[in-house]
Amino acid sequence: MSELVSVQAIVCGYVQGVFFRVFVVEVAEELDLNGYVRNLPSGNVEVRAEGERKQLEKLVSHLKVGPPAARVRQVITDWSEYTGEYAGFRIRY
Repeated sequence: MSELVSVQAIVCGYVQGVFFRVFVVEVAEELDLNGYVRNLPSGNVEVRAEGERKQLEKLVSHLKVGPPAARVRQVITDWSEYTGEYAGFRIRY
């Protein structure tokens, strides 16, 4: 049986204005994850996602690279218990 968990990731670097949020939605949907992505006032991007741990680990790997125009410096992750509070994956404004 798959382990369901949640992860919050803060992506630091040149990650706004480079289609990072669209990239995250596309990857998360491919991996069948739920949650959201949003820009933070600091210039970083926040990702909150839930699903199978293996799929979330793949998402985090993608976050470390990002879309072609992005320059990811660091990804800070915080793992926690699955809540089931999200339906689908979307961009929050």
